[in-house]
Amino acid sequence: MHNMFDVLTIKEVKITIGGWCKQLRKEANMSQQELADELAMSRITISNLENGDNCTLDTLLKVLQYYDQMQGLYQFINQKSEVTDSLY
Repeated sequence: MHNMFDVLTIKEVKITIGGWCKQLRKEANMSQQELADELAMSRITISNLENGDNCTLDTLLKVLQYYDQMQGLYQFINQKSEVTDSLY
């Protein structure tokens, strides 16, 4: 059972993920427009992702792939899956 204070809202998670993507972009010294151009997306799409607004899973995965972060995400998901599997 979760403590009520431990539960994050979907919006909080989206904002955290967006912040991570923004950090990756800034570390690469890129503007939103430059990243959008690289990924054949609009700047608004990148802005929405970074702000936690109306982002698709495809957009998130394309950004993570561009910054070579897919392996880390995949490992995190598999680690959580193994923990869940061990409970049964």
